[in-house]
Amino acid sequence: MQEGSFTATEYREPALEPGMAYQGPVETSIGTFSDERDAIEAARVRWKAFRASGSRDVAWWIVRAQGEGLARWIAESRSSVERVLDLRTNELVELEA
Repeated sequence: MQEGSFTATEYREPALEPGMAYQGPVETSIGTFSDERDAIEAARVRWKAFRASGSRDVAWWIVRAQGEGLARWIAESRSSVERVLDLRTNELVELEA
């Protein structure tokens, strides 16, 4: 990954049916982007499409900068709220429209 790049990733936990064993989340790379806004937009498109699909799976999407452990942006399938990293406090806060 190049300096100044951002990764967008999807994590999905398939809905469990009776008798199914929990397998953990499946990680899917959406891509690597040189611009944070592009990474967020790519993840946002996937998030909105998933929410519209009616899937019972649980999923979440994150954007991180290279080498960072904290997400810069996160959304999850059961919520219409996006969160962004407040760089002053290193806490996720709701994105204000």
